[in-house]
Amino acid sequence: MNMPVNHQTPKMKFLALGDSYTIGESVDETQRWPVLLTNHLKTKGIACETPTIIAKTGWRTDELKEAVLEANLSSDYDLVSLLIGVNNQYQGKSAASYEPEFEELLQLAIQLGGGQKAHVIVISIPDYGYTPFGRHNQTPISKGIDAFNDVNKRIAEKYSIVYIDITDISQEGLSDPKLIATDGLHPSGKMYQRWVDRIKNFIDIKGH
Repeated sequence: MNMPVNHQTPKMKFLALGDSYTIGESVDETQRWPVLLTNHLKTKGIACETPTIIAKTGWRTDELKEAVLEANLSSDYDLVSLLIGVNNQYQGKSAASYEPEFEELLQLAIQLGGGQKAHVIVISIPDYGYTPFGRHNQTPISKGIDAFNDVNKRIAEKYSIVYIDITDISQEGLSDPKLIATDGLHPSGKMYQRWVDRIKNFIDIKGH
């Protein structure tokens, strides 16, 4: 399934919403996946603005929602991505409590995409059980991440939003150490490029 994006602005506007995985904790700004995706689109002849990133390491769903509302963003983004939930899980919040908060964020994402569901993508939560940081608790971490991803996938499907599962890529983190940043927890630029290689297959950007 491709997500068609018909943008009427001179340059494509991309809004990336999330946490450490979207802001690119422990990697250079040029290796953040939203930046890598924008660069890919430029190679395809798509004029793109610098991506707007509303994300911070440690944010839960409620903190992201507050930041989005405070940012007073326009509602004309051609592409809006949503990747959030790992900190809810890490801080011991339940998948049940995550569900309504994620749904509210997805509704906001749709609004910011001009009310066009085709402008929005949801990305699954990576599995940090397959990192040096999480390896000793891999089984409970993976179980928790699976539960949260079951929720965000179900809600994305409820709204007919493109859902891109990158969790399996993150689960290669122990077999390929180069996929993990030097902090032993977050993805490296190499892993983010792997994400983009998958994400780009779901996006069909069309100009004026």
